[in-house]
Amino acid sequence: MKRYVVLISGRGSNMASLLDASASGRLPASPAAVISSKPEAEGLRAARNAGVETRVVDPARFPSRAAFDDALAGTIDAFSPDLVILAGFMRILGNDFVRRFAGRLINIHPSLLPAFPGLNTHRRALAEGVRFHGCTVHFVTPDLDHGPIIAQAVVPVFDDDIEASLSARVLEKEHLVLPQAVAWFVEDRLTVVEGRVRLDASR
Repeated sequence: MKRYVVLISGRGSNMASLLDASASGRLPASPAAVISSKPEAEGLRAARNAGVETRVVDPARFPSRAAFDDALAGTIDAFSPDLVILAGFMRILGNDFVRRFAGRLINIHPSLLPAFPGLNTHRRALAEGVRFHGCTVHFVTPDLDHGPIIAQAVVPVFDDDIEASLSARVLEKEHLVLPQAVAWFVEDRLTVVEGRVRLDASR
């Protein structure tokens, strides 16, 4: 069975959706470890409670981003994962790190990319007056939030939405679409052709 490592920085709700999917058999892969960039991340406790190994690689302990990236990569490699998942990981990773894990590094982003890359996506969506919003699972490339798209989920934007209500509705979709995208990956159903992801629908 293939194994994955999850990178987090906070409460780890998307991480929890992956662990639940693995435990129930909906995701045919096992979590090798959860690694946080913050020692106080709530998700670490949830991972330990689920019996998953945890590690902390704190960027404050390193003199440069490159040194942090090297330490993080070494920590990941110790678990020999087939896939590395960024699930609320609030660090920009350097190009060398991204290339090291190219093709097996995915991220979930709270917008319908290429719209609203970066931070504060729900606030920006409301400010722009969009009628639909959502989330995206994509392969990570050196271009921030612009890798090949694996899956997206859409929610309507209501006239009375505020940032918190829109965020909560999108998060519900994130918890569904991320385990599905990971399942497709571990089942070898994804290929990237000319920058676009193709899903093998025959299985």
